[in-house]
Amino acid sequence: MTQPFPTPARQARRVAAALMLGTALVATPAIEAQATPETFAPLAEQISDSVVNITTSSTVAAQSGPMPQVPEGSPFEDFFRDFMDRGEGEQPPRRSQALGSGFVISEDGYIVTNNHVIDGADEIEVEFFNGESLPADVVGTDAQTDIALLKVESDAPLQPVPFGNSDDASVGDWVMAMGNPLGQGFSVSAGIVSARNRALSGTYDDYIQTDAAINRGNSGGPLFNMEGEVVGVNTAILSPNGGSIGIGFAMSANVVQNVVDQLQEFGETRRGWLGVRIQDVTEDIAESIGLDQAGGALVTDVPEGPAAEAGMESGDVIVSFNGQEVEDTRGLVRRVGDAQIDATVPVTVWRDGETQELSVTLGRREEAEAVPAAVEGDAPEESGSEILGIDVRPLTGEMREQLGLPEDQEGLVVTDVAGDSEAFEKGIRAGDLIAEAGQERVEGVSELEDRIASARDAGRKSILLLIRREGEPRFVALPIEE
Repeated sequence: MTQPFPTPARQARRVAAALMLGTALVATPAIEAQATPETFAPLAEQISDSVVNITTSSTVAAQSGPMPQVPEGSPFEDFFRDFMDRGEGEQPPRRSQALGSGFVISEDGYIVTNNHVIDGADEIEVEFFNGESLPADVVGTDAQTDIALLKVESDAPLQPVPFGNSDDASVGDWVMAMGNPLGQGFSVSAGIVSARNRALSGTYDDYIQTDAAINRGNSGGPLFNMEGEVVGVNTAILSPNGGSIGIGFAMSANVVQNVVDQLQEFGETRRGWLGVRIQDVTEDIAESIGLDQAGGALVTDVPEGPAAEAGMESGDVIVSFNGQEVEDTRGLVRRVGDAQIDATVPVTVWRDGETQELSVTLGRREEAEAVPAAVEGDAPEESGSEILGIDVRPLTGEMREQLGLPEDQEGLVVTDVAGDSEAFEKGIRAGDLIAEAGQERVEGVSELEDRIASARDAGRKSILLLIRREGEPRFVALPIEE
């Protein structure tokens, strides 16, 4: 079948369509997809001598237990009584073993693993891919990041693997895990980076999530990128049955390397300490204090410490630490922890509608555990309401004693909260103390009303209240629109 000869009009339409298609092709950048590696064998061979199996032994103390309950007069009653009398109700001490993984980071025998792999162990045995086994000593541990540093003595130099920059690991990148899953010996699994910057329960958490198979026994083993660099230490899995379902977590290499460097140099961690309590800045809190957008870390309390000495105040918002922007409390906690102790660092705070520069000489977190370096307060829940919905009374001596408040504490005691109010939704309850309103102290009901009126006159949609409950401070922004 022949095609009709194109008319001039049809030719013009084809040319126009071709030009439009060409324009679209030029305007849309091509997306280059990486092909699945044909094989992971070269990488597995490259790093196999650097990954180790770890076996730990510990003595489980004797335990006493209650005598088995048998009916009175039972023929077994005398038997059990004689048995318990002979053993005095105690089981003899026994040896317990546990398995894990690790990897070599230096030719002279330093090995990284998880703290929970070796915690409480009396003996630690490290097995290499060639079958050689060596005893290991603990150099140092860090429970905060679940990292431990071991040392073995070898006649020949060991084969180390380098740390990579975990910040360069992107979601979708190929990764490979190697370790000792379920005690089956050296095993390799591959997958991709599923997510970044995951937090589980630790203050300094920065986990890489991966779908590479990780099981019990993989703990402490390395997560490699395709260049053979360690980008994470396999630490935990999310599983309903104890086995891999494709949700594993590896502590990021940048966190691990900082910890390992300190353990290697000092045998312990030495984290920076700022000396503040903080909470995240929500949209309504940002509006109430004149910030253009929610961000930074809101200071709820400044106990005695480096920040107090530098002039930091409750109600300040830390927007920059040591020249880096602070996005939220979690980011600030990590940056402070990574900073050098005794270092003087610039800190930018938002106070009274403008930024101020402070210089803080950091302390050491481990020496000030009684005062957390940065404790995240409970962020208030957001909802909508136009009334404060709270009943307050001035603080009396009797109330101060009942609430366990110090003699110099002033404020207003919340006596009731309307159940349908935003104050209730945001967690304010009877017995709470309102210490500040609009970042100024309040002692009487009229002062609270004046602060609210001033905020309205200034065009604010909400007012910031400093609430104290059992001595713990937090800020709550309540709407004041009429």
